[in-house]
Order: sequence, then structure tokens, then C-alpha cells
Amino acid sequence: MENKKVYVGVRAAFDAEGRMIPKELTWEDGSIYEIDRILDIRQAAAMKAGGQGDRYTISVRGKQSYLFFERSTANSGNNIGRWFVERR
Repeated sequence: MENKKVYVGVRAAFDAEGRMIPKELTWEDGSIYEIDRILDIRQAAAMKAGGQGDRYTISVRGKQSYLFFERSTANSGNNIGRWFVERR
């Protein structure tokens, strides 16, 4: 069975309230996509890929998609989590 979870690189910023705001993502082939808009942020399950995290409903080139932030279970260190999208 093909893995439906695709881990991606994300460039993010933090606003004054401490919210993490993704700005662009780098797909597995190296293509970079600017995130046009964030439409919603909530805790949600990844229905196709499994797992859950912070689900960002984003718009990239006019198309809506979900970007997930999967938090690390480690209590220390620099790795706070990873970003993934569900493969279509």
C-alpha cells in the first residue's frame, strides 16, 4: 500500500501572539509552492493518511488543500514536529 502521508519542508513565520503561520512548502520533488491564504486552522485527523495534528486549510495557486503539523512527542530538543500533506 502506498504511503499517503508526504512529509514536506515548510517555511513558516510566527506572529506576535505566537501562532505558527506557514508561508510556503517544498514538495518531495523540490518544487516550492507559495501559500496564498490560510483559510482555517484546527485540530483534526488526517482521514486519508492517518494520524492527526494541527490542520491548516490552505490555498495554493487557487486550489484548496490541507497541510498538517504533526507535533513531536519528545519533551526536549529542537524537533518540535513535522509537516505533511495527504497524497491525492
